[in-house]
Amino acid sequence: MGGSSFGKLFRISTFGESHGKALGVVVDGCPAGLSLSEEDIQALLERRRPGKNLKMTERKEADLVEILSGVFEGKTTGTPIALLVRNEDQRSKDYGEIAHCFRPGHADYGFFCKYGFRDYRGGGRSSGRETIARVAAGAIAKKVLEELGVKVSARVTELAGVSLSVSGGEKEADERILQLREDGDSAGGVVECRVTGVPAGVGEPVFDKLDADFAKALMSIGAVKAVEIGDGVSVSRSKGSENNDAFLPSSEGTEDSSEEAVYPRGGKSGEEGRLRLTKASNHSGGILGGMADGSEILLRASFKPTPSISKEQQTVNEYGEPVTIAIKGRHDPTVVERACVVVESMTAITVLDAMLQNMSSKMEYLKSVYS
Repeated sequence: MGGSSFGKLFRISTFGESHGKALGVVVDGCPAGLSLSEEDIQALLERRRPGKNLKMTERKEADLVEILSGVFEGKTTGTPIALLVRNEDQRSKDYGEIAHCFRPGHADYGFFCKYGFRDYRGGGRSSGRETIARVAAGAIAKKVLEELGVKVSARVTELAGVSLSVSGGEKEADERILQLREDGDSAGGVVECRVTGVPAGVGEPVFDKLDADFAKALMSIGAVKAVEIGDGVSVSRSKGSENNDAFLPSSEGTEDSSEEAVYPRGGKSGEEGRLRLTKASNHSGGILGGMADGSEILLRASFKPTPSISKEQQTVNEYGEPVTIAIKGRHDPTVVERACVVVESMTAITVLDAMLQNMSSKMEYLKSVYS
C-alpha cells in the first residue's frame, strides 16, 4: 500500500489500523538537538482524544504515546523518531453484521476494488483514528517551529451550519449536534488555521507551491472535502482592484495589516540591505506565487458530516445484493472539534518541511552553515 508518507525533508510515515494493536508514525528529518519528551507529544494528543464529551465518540482511549527511537537523554539524535500509540478499547464485534457491506460515505468500496480485501473493523487504515499518528508527528514539527518563532494555531469557525463567531453560536451548534446524535445523524463544519512568523520566500514557485502543499496536506485528512486559502472561493467574484493586496512601507501599515515581511535586496553599494513591508489587506492569505509573503497565512478546511450514522441507509454488499444497514458502534456525531488539532498538525508539518527546503535557496544560507 502506497501513500502513507508525506513530506520531503521533514518526512512522516504513518502505520496502523483503527482496530489493530497500535498506530504510529516514523518521523525522519527532525534536526538533532531538539529537546523532546513524551509529555511534549501527549499534550497535543490530548486535544484529539475521544470520549471527553457528548459530542464525541464514547470509545475510551488513553492514547498514550511511546517514543521508541530517535531520542536520547531528552534530545533528538537526528535519526528517525518512531512513535507508537496502542489501541485499548476496540469493539470489533460491532462491525460483524456489516462486514460484507459497503458503507455509504466510506472508503469500503474503494478498498475492495483496489485490493480485493479490506479490514472492515472501523474502516481499518481509512479510519479517522489514523490521525493520531499525524498529531504525534505534528507535535514535533510545532516544537521545532516554536524555536524558529513560527506559531501555528487552529480553531473551529463553523459547526453544524452555525457560525461560532456570532453571539450564542457555540450554544446553538452544541444543541444541534446533540439533537443530531439523538436522531442517529451527524454534522460537518469548518476549521480555520493561522500561521505567523513564516519568512517571505518560503515555498516553491511552480509545482511545489506552498499553497499546493497545504491543499494536499489538508485534503489528505479523511473527512476534508475543500480547502481555502485567504479569501478562498470568494475571489472568483471579486475584481482585481479589490483582490490585490497593496504593499506599504512598514511604517504605513494599519493596525489590521499583516505581519511585517522582510526581503533581502542589493543596495547601491552592492551590500545586502533589508526591505520591510506590510500589506494593506491579506486577501491572498499570506501566499503569492506559491511562496510565503511574510504576512499571516490563513487556511480553512471544510469537513463533511461523519459518514458513520445509525440511521438506516440503502447500500449493496460484496455479492451485488441490495441491503439496508444501520451502523452500530461508537462514532462521533461530528469530527470537526477533534480534527481541529489534526489541521494544526498537518499545517505545521508542511511549514517545517518547506522551511527546511528553503535553506538551499541562497548561497548565503549555505555559507552560514558551512563556511
